[in-house]
Amino acid sequence: MLRSRINQIIRDADELIRSHGFTLPPFGAWSDADVRAAGPQSHIVARRLGWDVTDYGSGRFDEMGLALFTLRNGTLKDLRAGQGMCYAEKLLISRHDQLSPMHTHVVKAEDIINRGGAILAVELFGSTPDGEFAPDAGGTVLCDGVEHTFTPGEVLQLAPGQSVTLRPGDWHAFWGDGGDVLVGEVSTVNDDETDNIFRDPIGRFAQVEEDEPAYRPLVSDYDRLCGA
Repeated sequence: MLRSRINQIIRDADELIRSHGFTLPPFGAWSDADVRAAGPQSHIVARRLGWDVTDYGSGRFDEMGLALFTLRNGTLKDLRAGQGMCYAEKLLISRHDQLSPMHTHVVKAEDIINRGGAILAVELFGSTPDGEFAPDAGGTVLCDGVEHTFTPGEVLQLAPGQSVTLRPGDWHAFWGDGGDVLVGEVSTVNDDETDNIFRDPIGRFAQVEEDEPAYRPLVSDYDRLCGA
């Protein structure tokens, strides 16, 4: 993706977030220089808090992509110990008919919440006993605390304020249905480098082509900026 395109996506995402009455923390306005000054051991850099824009390697962001902002994140060490910062929180911007492709997680359980906008469509499939995608399997999820048994390929329609709880092995894809959606994600610790299992062979992070300076650094820029 061109850096100029990423810059515009972040500007648009920030505007949409603000339009729903949500203000990002100070590191939402960090520059490359701020990341360098913080250094690799800082909480924000080490936990990968901040902006993320991906087209999943498709080159078709409007059709298959996502803009995200990680607000807080714990560590897998804490999660394994069962104490400490065992949680994470994100905002996601799911644009009209923009697919976040079919995937699941090995470790992370998450609540996907429609925080405002249009309908959030969530397509669901179950898994095999070893967690693989199962096109003929359904399952059971919680929708705002109420058990819901889904059939394979069922599409939940989440209106603003509604949510679904997804556990490891719940395969899911989602998109904005009828307009853009501000999505909240509350989960156990998030590790985007190792804990996203996609049904199809795609990439998690965008390949960036530098055609102008970054408006806001991406979490995938942090290692480069900090000399890692």
